Amino acid sequence: MKTDPQNAQDTSASNPTTAQYWLNTLFQSGLIASLVAIVIALIIGAGLIALLGVSPIKAYAALLDGALGNKNSIAETLLKAIPLGLAGVGVSIAFRAGAFNVGAEGQLYIGAIAATWIGLQFPLLSPWLLIPLMILTGMAAGGLWAGIAGLLKVWMNASEMINTIMMNYIAIFFVNYLVHGPLQEPGSPLGQTSPLSENAQLPVILAGTRLHAGLILTIVTAIVAYILLWRTTWGFHIRVVGKNQLAAKAAGMNVKSLLVSSLVLSGALAGLAGFCEASGIQQRMIENISPGYGYTAIVVALLGQTNPLGVLASAVLFAALQVGASTMESAVGVPSSVITVIQYLIVLLLIGRGAFDLFRNRLRSPQRVES
Repeated sequence: MKTDPQNAQDTSASNPTTAQYWLNTLFQSGLIASLVAIVIALIIGAGLIALLGVSPIKAYAALLDGALGNKNSIAETLLKAIPLGLAGVGVSIAFRAGAFNVGAEGQLYIGAIAATWIGLQFPLLSPWLLIPLMILTGMAAGGLWAGIAGLLKVWMNASEMINTIMMNYIAIFFVNYLVHGPLQEPGSPLGQTSPLSENAQLPVILAGTRLHAGLILTIVTAIVAYILLWRTTWGFHIRVVGKNQLAAKAAGMNVKSLLVSSLVLSGALAGLAGFCEASGIQQRMIENISPGYGYTAIVVALLGQTNPLGVLASAVLFAALQVGASTMESAVGVPSSVITVIQYLIVLLLIGRGAFDLFRNRLRSPQRVES
């Protein structure tokens, strides 16, 4: 029996190999664009470092050593990647639905204070019960806080971007009131709660470091979020709504419900990040528990192309840059602010790549007319 070569080609095209599938996924997800943006930003950063009279090679070597040079450096990098990864995955889910959640910072604070309160109320409860209870409480609080903005959007057509920004300030000042008032540690002049009991603290997973089990939570969360977005009906509907709300409505999708649910889940993951900071790092709630993780998470989500697995990798990169920046500053005298410039250059280059695509298409269009 003879095989038609044309049919064979069609069959192979419609049934790609595993390698072909992953190659297509990587290229379609914008990985190449992200890598190019990173390289260009590092080159520009090298120029800025050279203007300071410092060797870019020595500076970047110090940065790499500070981020990955030893066990403790690696642990600190992964430690910073936990809140960035969790909040970043949350932000990416909202972005996928076309909802601009820029309130992860406030949701992190609300999740952290709620989880801490539960830990303080039941200090003797078994950690196998207490820690899951704190996780659920932190996620519920963060999700409800984001859900307010979602409901305002679908009920009153209020901009979720403005609402989430404003709610950041409400959350931060509310938490400051609590840690300086009703929940303040007795006898302490600082804005902090009493320490959590050992049962309420996330266990360390790498001896001799501060790296805690929140890393496992972050990895599992990214994988589950990826499955939700690309392997479930809900995720498909979320992506359709993000692409075209009119088409989603025409297809019978409940756009309002999908928008609210995406924001709630986004806030829940930011709340989970807050729990990890309170339980795993501080072992209590403090007034400045986040140095801006919720804002940086937006950049992390964009660099990761709003793909949960890409966001996880992006979180590790940004964490490495932040951890290594202090070593670079002390070792060769380059201000850590240079790293901040590099981080945001990456985002600008990613956003601006659309202009390059447009320019390229304009150059190609006359050739098409001539042909």
